[in-house]
Amino acid sequence: MPEARTGLGRGFACAAVLMALLAAGCTTDQSSFIKADIDPAAGSEANIDSLTAVIQRNPSDANGYNVRGTAYGRAGETRKAIDDFNTAIKLNPSFYQAYANRALVQRRLGRDDLALADYNRALQINPSYDVALIGRGNLYRQSKQTNLALADFNQAILLRTSDPRAYHNRALIYQASGQQQLAIDDFSKAIAMSPANLEPFEGRGLSYLAIGDYKAALEDFNEVVKRDRNSFTGWTNQGLALEKLGERDKAFAAFAKAAALNPNYRPALDGMKRTAPSNAVAQRNTT
Repeated sequence: MPEARTGLGRGFACAAVLMALLAAGCTTDQSSFIKADIDPAAGSEANIDSLTAVIQRNPSDANGYNVRGTAYGRAGETRKAIDDFNTAIKLNPSFYQAYANRALVQRRLGRDDLALADYNRALQINPSYDVALIGRGNLYRQSKQTNLALADFNQAILLRTSDPRAYHNRALIYQASGQQQLAIDDFSKAIAMSPANLEPFEGRGLSYLAIGDYKAALEDFNEVVKRDRNSFTGWTNQGLALEKLGERDKAFAAFAKAAALNPNYRPALDGMKRTAPSNAVAQRNTT
């Protein structure tokens, strides 16, 4: 639908918001999708006691420390996790899974150089370990070493990984470089592999917005806010899709919901200004 003459500035503003959201989506770490979810139950006293008992029965078994380190890591007990992974590696210097697990914890501590070294060591031992390829690829992606990141994701996919993060992270790279159809294809594969995760729906919706398929974008954003009523980015994106479809009242309501959840979120506030009922009346009076 062509923009009315008096709405031209609004169209440029909406495009600017879209580009800002795309940029944010491409550079922000999708924490609940890319990283293992924090699970306090994994670090419960009963669970840790049980794992400790296993270690006490066989203190030379590296796997026992790796399993307990994973439990500590999932519970957010990063220091204890690293201690256990260190012990596992000391007992078995070729324990590539322990290197990759320690790398993930190092990332949570902001020690990207140490994480990269651990991923590299894991892949020296087992070049086909998809977990390490995806983890290292994401480190490269976040440091804007796009070619290295793509190489790792491509290799993981070539190895027929069952981990949807390979497709999701590659989609983010495609999206950032404007290759929206490739991004949509990869987001769709990630969704098919793990439909419970919302991040690929939001990413795919942004790419649909970028190519002007506003109905498809709206379907994805509807799915996001249906499952997560507190997603202010989801409500904002839904508002953008509704706005582009000409449903200003619904768009305003979506932007308002986002602003209520995060009063400082500028894209939501700007969306409210563009779609406020008074603006619609003013535009009709000038045409």
